[in-house]
Amino acid sequence: MELRLQKILSQAGVASRRAAEKLIAEGRVTVNGTTVREMGTKADPAANDIRVDGRRIKSAAPLRYILLNKPAGYVTTRSDPRRRPTVIDLLRGVREYVYPVGRLDCDTAGLLLLTNDGELAARLTHPRHGVERTYEARVAGVPDAEAIERLRTGIPLDGRRTLPAEVTLLHRGRGDREALLVMTIREGRNRQVRRMCEAVGRPVRALIRTRIGPISDRRLKPGMWRDLTTAEIRSLYRAAGIVVAKR
Repeated sequence: MELRLQKILSQAGVASRRAAEKLIAEGRVTVNGTTVREMGTKADPAANDIRVDGRRIKSAAPLRYILLNKPAGYVTTRSDPRRRPTVIDLLRGVREYVYPVGRLDCDTAGLLLLTNDGELAARLTHPRHGVERTYEARVAGVPDAEAIERLRTGIPLDGRRTLPAEVTLLHRGRGDREALLVMTIREGRNRQVRRMCEAVGRPVRALIRTRIGPISDRRLKPGMWRDLTTAEIRSLYRAAGIVVAKR
C-alpha cells in the first residue's frame, strides 16, 4: 500500500512528520535510487527501496505512546544546541524514536505526550481538532471578575484573539498576593497561558499542565513516565477525531 513519504518515515521511527518533511526538502531521501523532494510523493514501504542519507529504513517501528510528567528546567525537544537537559533524557529504557506531541516551555511542568504515531501527533497538535489542555497557573495577585471574563472570552495575541477558554479561580493565597487559576484551552500557541495571564496583569509564577484531552494522572511523579493504556490510546484517538483505532 502506498503512503506519503512523511508518514512512512514517521511510522518507521526515523523522524516526526515535520522533521521528515525537512529531510525530503533537503534531498536526503531516495526512493529506488532517485532523490525525492516533493512533499506529496507516495511509496510502498513493502515494495520500494526507501533510504535516508543512503541508509535503508527499517520496517515500521512498534507504535509507542508515553505519558511523561515533565519537571521545570527541561526543554521539550529531542536535542538542544545549547546542551540543556531535554525530555528525552528522562526516557531511560525507551528504544523507539519517540518525539514530543506539542511543547511545554522550559519553565513549565506537567504532562507531556511522546509518541512515534505521526497521525495522532499531527491531529492532537492541530487547532482544528480543539483537543483540550488544562493547566494550573499560580499568578501574581488575584484576578478580578473582569480579568477572568477576558481570559474566558479571548485575549488578542499576535493580532488574533485566543479561542474561548474555561477559567476557574481555585483559591487565593498569601493574603491575596497570589492566586491559583485552572485554565482549559483548545489551542497551543507559544507560551499561550503565560501570555494570556500577562495580558490581564497577572503574570504566571508557576505553571503545570494537568490534563491533555482525556488523559490525566495525579499519581505520576515529576520526572517519571509510563506507557498509556490501550483504553487511554483509544480515548485519544476519539478526541483527535480518528475513527479507526490502530490497536
